[in-house]
Amino acid sequence: MVRRSNLFHMVLLVVILLGALVASAQATSPATKRRFIKLPGAGAPLPFSDAVLVGGTLYLGGHLGLEPKTGRAPEDIDREVRLLMDSMQATLAAAEMTTDDLVWVQVSCSDIALYDQFNAIYRTYFKKEFPARAFLGSGTLLRGAHFEVLGIAIKR
Repeated sequence: MVRRSNLFHMVLLVVILLGALVASAQATSPATKRRFIKLPGAGAPLPFSDAVLVGGTLYLGGHLGLEPKTGRAPEDIDREVRLLMDSMQATLAAAEMTTDDLVWVQVSCSDIALYDQFNAIYRTYFKKEFPARAFLGSGTLLRGAHFEVLGIAIKR
């Protein structure tokens, strides 16, 4: 009886130790580590990150095409789209990625009549395939912007 009890306790101890090792490995695995990206020069601290990197996946928060000096969208729509895409590129670069790592993008637009004008510039920011994308009509956007873009990127 004593031997059986000792064997049971030894097996139980091994199971507990293995469970602890697995839990420890999962807690420190790259898939669960998070890196919060906040670009410098954003002005007053706001309650969000520009992106969050979890493992090899980057979740990009909403980006607007704002003038750095005024914090407002420029009158020139083409300039707004370039500022927006440059902001996304900078955020991707902070995670050692490019626009070609984007797999999904959502564009909110206050005036869907700007669809073709947006696309003419948007397409120039990609060298390979385009990510899956939704282009949604929206109401008024922050700071007079016509577009807000968010996305998900996975390192190739």
